[in-house]
Amino acid sequence: MTQPLGPLMLDIEGTRLTSEDNDLLTRPEVGGVILFSRNIEDADQVQHLCADIRRVRPDVLLGIDQEGGRVQRLRKGVTRMPSMSVLAEGYHDAPESVTQRCQDAGWLLGLEMAACGLDVVFAPVLDVDSGISSLIGDRSFSGEPHVVTTLAGAFINGMHEAGMVAVGKHFPGHGGVAMDSHHEFPIDPRSMETLRARDLVPFAALASRLEGMMPAHVVYSCFDERPAGFSPNWLGMLREDVGFKGAIFSDDLSMVGASVAGDVAQRVSAALDAGCDMALVCNDRDAVMNALPVCRDRQGKRQARLRYGRARPNLASLSALSRWRRAHARLEALASQQSDH
Repeated sequence: MTQPLGPLMLDIEGTRLTSEDNDLLTRPEVGGVILFSRNIEDADQVQHLCADIRRVRPDVLLGIDQEGGRVQRLRKGVTRMPSMSVLAEGYHDAPESVTQRCQDAGWLLGLEMAACGLDVVFAPVLDVDSGISSLIGDRSFSGEPHVVTTLAGAFINGMHEAGMVAVGKHFPGHGGVAMDSHHEFPIDPRSMETLRARDLVPFAALASRLEGMMPAHVVYSCFDERPAGFSPNWLGMLREDVGFKGAIFSDDLSMVGASVAGDVAQRVSAALDAGCDMALVCNDRDAVMNALPVCRDRQGKRQARLRYGRARPNLASLSALSRWRRAHARLEALASQQSDH
């Protein structure tokens, strides 16, 4: 039987656990750890770090942002992935080939992250690119909703082949605002008709195939004056109209886009009350300490179901797989071309 997990996902200080990290991990309010670049040297070190965390808290959920391109926390010892827009290049000329490339990318990413000891990869991005968003940009597969749906769906299929869960972001779509919610407070003034015809399309089409979803720190003023991640209206729509059954992760509640909800304790409370299953508080240890009391006596089973459920692959043995070798070579070449530009 799946045991409940606490609703707080936090980060740790460095590449090794400190005594303070150890103490925090034993708190029942903590249900997850997300790794950032400062926690990472290479794949072997991440594998050992994940094992060390599990020795302290065997049931904790371990996650990472590992999309490819500019959002790839772990770079050494694994495949260097291109961005999703680069994965999508040539789709209209060779749709079957590009769709298979996206599936191979999801499969390879899932295998490598599982081999490192991780449970959750916060990917794929389902935002439809509008050409104005500095945050999204090349993280999106396309500016066409049906292309995003097709290629993100293939990426999800690949992740599932590898036994890895998929977390779609950023519901209901961050691609239509120029401001970066890490540093600003974005408001999207577009109509609900536009959102339904464009941004919401991939989320609605893929909801039944996703194990996790992350809402945006964006206000969509046509529907609610609160950012989506604090909005019972938006998260209610996600559950009831879209039919999503998985776990909802807040985006990082230390971001400026979340500041409208108050101090960090108020942000965590607002996110959980709105319908999030897990609240992320990152890059601010004082904020984590202030968030702990709000998370007391709150537990959920949805996030506990996201633990990697297979025998974990071995990084050293992956290179012997012909599909791995082919996919690795193709994706490394694409990533190299992207960085050269």
